[in-house]
Amino acid sequence: MNISLTQPALHWFKREMNLEKGQFVRFYVRFGGYATNNGFSIGLTMNDTPIEPAATLKASELTFFIEQKDAWFFDGKDLKVKYSRTKQEIEYVLI
Repeated sequence: MNISLTQPALHWFKREMNLEKGQFVRFYVRFGGYATNNGFSIGLTMNDTPIEPAATLKASELTFFIEQKDAWFFDGKDLKVKYSRTKQEIEYVLI
């Protein structure tokens, strides 16, 4: 399992979440939300420190990660995070 971000998505994170170098963004599994898979969807939080990361991406002096306890949701697939100019928000794609 890997994490990838498009450049527009990276800019969105910096702009919308006011991220600065050295900060962390964690993708996690949550119950409910938009575009659910059996009632679960992907959420995000910032400034959690990785404990047991299953996947990590360092980009522009930021660290994006998924904890091992959430790896079941991704079922061995990669997470691609992209920015939709039409919706003006980020989108998650499992590939």
